[in-house]
Amino acid sequence: MPRRRQRHMVGSGSDGTEDSDSSAEREQTNSSESDGNMHKRQRLTRASTRLSQSSQDTPDLKRAADHDESPPLTPTGNAPSSESELDISSPNASHDESLAKDQANRDSDKDLSHRPKRRRCHETYNFNMKCPTPGCNSLGHLTGKHERHFAVSGCPLYHNLSADECKVKAVSREKPEEELKEENNSRHATRHQTPTSKQSRYKEQVSEVRKGRNSGLQKEQKEKHMEHRQTHSNTREPLLENITSDYDLELFRKAQARASEDLEKLRIQGQITEGSNMIKTILFGRYELDTWYHSPYPEEYARLGRLYVCEFCLKYMKSQTILRRHMAKCVWKHPPGDEVYRKGGISVFEVDGKKNKIYCQNLCLLAKLFLDHKTLYYDVEPFLFYVMTEADNTGCHLVGYFSKEKNSFLNYNVSCILTMPQYMRQGFGKMLIDFSYLLSKVEERVGSPERPLSDLGLISYRSYWKEVLLRYMCNFQGKEISIKEISQETAVNPVDIVSTLQSLQMLKYWKGKHLVLKRQDLIDEWKAKEIKRGHSNKTIDPSSLKWTPPKGT
Repeated sequence: MPRRRQRHMVGSGSDGTEDSDSSAEREQTNSSESDGNMHKRQRLTRASTRLSQSSQDTPDLKRAADHDESPPLTPTGNAPSSESELDISSPNASHDESLAKDQANRDSDKDLSHRPKRRRCHETYNFNMKCPTPGCNSLGHLTGKHERHFAVSGCPLYHNLSADECKVKAVSREKPEEELKEENNSRHATRHQTPTSKQSRYKEQVSEVRKGRNSGLQKEQKEKHMEHRQTHSNTREPLLENITSDYDLELFRKAQARASEDLEKLRIQGQITEGSNMIKTILFGRYELDTWYHSPYPEEYARLGRLYVCEFCLKYMKSQTILRRHMAKCVWKHPPGDEVYRKGGISVFEVDGKKNKIYCQNLCLLAKLFLDHKTLYYDVEPFLFYVMTEADNTGCHLVGYFSKEKNSFLNYNVSCILTMPQYMRQGFGKMLIDFSYLLSKVEERVGSPERPLSDLGLISYRSYWKEVLLRYMCNFQGKEISIKEISQETAVNPVDIVSTLQSLQMLKYWKGKHLVLKRQDLIDEWKAKEIKRGHSNKTIDPSSLKWTPPKGT
């Protein structure tokens, strides 16, 4: 109503006062409209700024942005400061404005398309990669849990299986979660105690299954195995049926599937790429060794798949030619450092990680190819390395090594220990362990290996502790045995002694006291093995040690 009244007053013009009042109201109305226009112009200016920035960020859209988004220029060459300078009377103005809006929408959509996409939680596959097995289409996985594979370790065809068979085996191998939890709880509860009746029955069943297997292959089976080998050569796994019992074969298949699953996890985490960033074999002296785990060698070496390593200085190279040239001029014939032990052809060298940093780093990288839990690669200065070698007329060949901290607050006498694969199962692992405890005896300390131990390391240590305790029991002539006295004489940690006694069922709790039982059957069994083994040179002679404990550095 007031607006109609104002219009009537303006149209009549009969009274000057009314005209002045209406003009004032019109000025106020115009000022409010101008304020609104100012806000609109500011919004348009901000929108044009955003559009110009997006055009700079996306070079492919620069021409379109310059044509549609930039405001028309004034005769001075600058952008107009207000709408009054624009030619809004042009009949194409509304059309140009709609085109600008459409272009802005398209630019915003393209800007969104250029944003990095969110990575999915599950694994992604590079479909350009293919399995190296001839005739394989990369479908399926040995574990039965993945749709594709890119390495031989996960190839069903290489293992003479189909993708469907792998899925069926995966389902049969899986156990209910409650059963697994119950089994794990019972396993931890009875680890150092007498086996339960269920475990004893299971052990008897396994023994019967192994006794009942056929000894040797039949003629037809041998022909089938030979035909398979001639047809596929090294591109397929040899036929394993009827070679051993079904129980042991199934255990082997489970281990294969678990190893393949671990490699798949490493690939998904990005630690290794699909079959291209993991060293599969190394040429080391006279041996070609298959690797077990990933080692963080530089990428230009790791992607080759095969590495050539000098067995004396441990330098790694890319080709046989480079290795041959290096060996012709390499002056090293033994590890650096001081020779602290020698008996026969066996020597042990003490290498300081601070003085021989490159050699120790190369040694750690080499060891990681065969160790799962190793995390030390480059920070070698706080450690001493004891390298065992076997000498011949060409030099001192690396057998194994162990490292220990120069100043260990927890009295660890071993941080990392390794026997090279070509020297495994020959007694060198026990020699390294025995040598570490010999150093602890000289230092007058009680030692223990640093945890966690690898699978093979745990087996070796348990076997060594068992042998030490049975030898002590055999030579003991008193009536009362003290765990503390055993620890002081053997330098073995009391915790390791107790766990070994429990595994041997030689520790009992009776009338509020812990009693150590001297089981004569185990001692006699150990004696028989010692007699059968005879005099072996795979033992450490304390008199051949020429070493004094290093002072703290």
